Amino acid sequence: MTFSLHGLAVSSGIAIGRAHLVSHATLEVAHYQLRERDIPREVERFEQALATVKAELGALRKDSAAPGSPSELSAFVDIHAMILDDPLLAEVPKELIGARRCNAEWALVQQMEELVAQFDEIDDSYLRERKHDVVQVVERILKALMGKQRKLRRAGGDEHLIVVAHDLSPADTIQFKSLKIGGFVTDLGGATSHTAIVARSLAIPAVVGLHHARPLIHEDDLLIVDGARGVLIVEPDARVLQEYRLRKSELELERSKLKRLKSARAVTLDGVEISLQANIELPQDIVQVKEVEAAGIGLFRTEYLFMNRETLPSENEQFEAYRSVAKAMAGKPVTIRTLDIGADKTSQALRGTERQAPNPALGLRAIRYCLAEPQIFLTQLRAILRASQYGKVRLLVPMLAHVKEIEQTLMMIWLAKEQLRVEKVKFDEGIEVGGMIEIPAAALALTPFLKRLHFLSIGTNDLIQYTLAIDRTDEAVAHLYDPLHPAVLKLLAQTIQAANRAETPVAVCGEMAGDPLMTRLLIGMGLRQFSMHPSQVLEVKHHVVMADAEQLALKVGRILRLEEPDKIRELVERL
Repeated sequence: MTFSLHGLAVSSGIAIGRAHLVSHATLEVAHYQLRERDIPREVERFEQALATVKAELGALRKDSAAPGSPSELSAFVDIHAMILDDPLLAEVPKELIGARRCNAEWALVQQMEELVAQFDEIDDSYLRERKHDVVQVVERILKALMGKQRKLRRAGGDEHLIVVAHDLSPADTIQFKSLKIGGFVTDLGGATSHTAIVARSLAIPAVVGLHHARPLIHEDDLLIVDGARGVLIVEPDARVLQEYRLRKSELELERSKLKRLKSARAVTLDGVEISLQANIELPQDIVQVKEVEAAGIGLFRTEYLFMNRETLPSENEQFEAYRSVAKAMAGKPVTIRTLDIGADKTSQALRGTERQAPNPALGLRAIRYCLAEPQIFLTQLRAILRASQYGKVRLLVPMLAHVKEIEQTLMMIWLAKEQLRVEKVKFDEGIEVGGMIEIPAAALALTPFLKRLHFLSIGTNDLIQYTLAIDRTDEAVAHLYDPLHPAVLKLLAQTIQAANRAETPVAVCGEMAGDPLMTRLLIGMGLRQFSMHPSQVLEVKHHVVMADAEQLALKVGRILRLEEPDKIRELVERL
C-alpha cells in the first residue's frame, strides 16, 4: 500500500531504494511460557546472542580503526562492549528465564526497563544519558535473538539502501562510508542531529523527525526519500516512481553540470568577488573541500574533536589536527573556532566539568564554558597557535555577547602566546582573532566588537534561534524557525553593513550561507564571504555567477522595509 510521511528535510536530493531497518522503534516483544525442560536451551540461545553481538562489536572496533573512519567513534563501541559484559545485562536475564520460565527476548526487555528506570533517577546528566547506550545494546541482542542481522548489509547492483531507524547510534555510522547508502530516514532528530550531520557530510538525502516511520515500514519496502521537501513515500505506485526517477535524473544531471564550475572564479556579473569557503567538523573533511576547490575553511568546528570520546584530546592531538588542515589548505585561510560545547552538543570527555543546566541553550556554553574552564581553553589556544605557522590560520570565538568576554579571551590568547614564547615554540604573532555574532545583543551593540576584533562571522543558526526564542533541535516548534523573519533580516543587514563601514571582514557561516535561496539576498545585503558545507559550494557558486550585486542591493533594500513574512518570501524567491 502506498503512503507518504512528512518530516524535517535535512539533506537535499532524491533517493530511491529498499528499506533497511537498523533500529527498533519500540522494544515490544512476544511473551510466552517455557516448559521446564526447555529452559537450558533458552539460556543457551541467549548466550549465543551475546556472543554474536560481541563479535559484531569486535568487527565495528576494527572498522573504526580503518583509515578515514572517525577515530573518536571507537569510544562508543567500547562503551557498548562494557555494557554487554555487565552482569546486570548478561546474567540477570538468564536468571529471569529460569525463575519466570519466559522466553529470552521478554526477560531481556524486562531487565532493560528496570535498568532504564534506574538511570532516569540519576542526577548526573552524563550518566543519565547512558540509558540510550543500554537500549542500543539491547536492540543488538534482540536482533541476534530474532535472527536479524544488525550490521548493515551491502546493496546489490544498482540498488541503494535507505537506512530506516527510530534513531541511530554513532557506532552504526562507522560503516556508512564503505556501504552503498542512498538515504536516511529516522523518527527522531532535528536539523542538527547526528544523523543529519552524517547525511550532509556524505551528501545523501535525509528526512528526520518522522515520528512513526520505523514501525510502519518493513524490510525491503521500496522507498522514495525527497530530502528537499522532507517527504518519505513508501511503496510508490508506477506513476509516482517514474516521476521521481525523472526528477532524480534531472538532479544528477544538474549536479554533473555544476562540477564544471569547480575551477571557475566566484564573481558576480558586475565583477564583485565572492569568497566561498567551507565548514568542516574533522580533518578528514578536507577531501571534500579540495574536491570543490573552496576558497578556504570558514569554520572548523573543533568541538567534534572533543565529542564521542572518553578522554580530552591532548594539546598535541589537537595541534596535529589543526596543523594537518592548515597544511592541506596550502596558504588558503583556515578559520578555527574555539570549543563550542554545550546546549545540544555534549562531550563525554567533559562530563566532570559540565553541569546540569535548567536551559542548556542559554547556559554555560561556548566561550562562557571556555572562560569558566581556563585550563581546557588554554590548552586549545596553545594548539591553535602552534598550528598557525603551517598556514593562514585565524582564530574564531563563539557566542560572544559582552565586551568583558572579548577582553578575557584576548587576555587568554596573550597568556598562551607568552607561554609559547618562553618555550621558544614558533607561531604566527599576527594571528587574526574574530568573533561570532550569534546573539542578538552582539548584533545590536556591534561597535566594541569592531574595535577589538579583526573579523566577524555570523552564525545564523543560533542568531535565528535566539531572536525567535525557538529551540532549533525541537521538531515540535521547527516550523517556526524562519530565516526570513523581518527581525532576523534586520539584524543580519545591520551587522553586515556596520562591518562593511568599519572595513572589518564579515562572513556568514550558518545554514543560510549554504541555502541557494538566500545567496542573492545575502549578496544584496553586502555580504562578500560565505562559508558552508563543501557539498553546497558549487550550487551556491552557480547562483553567485548569475547575480548582479548592484541590482540586488536595490531590490534587497526594498525587501528590508517590509514586515509581512509571506511577502518577503515571495520577493526573495523572485530575486
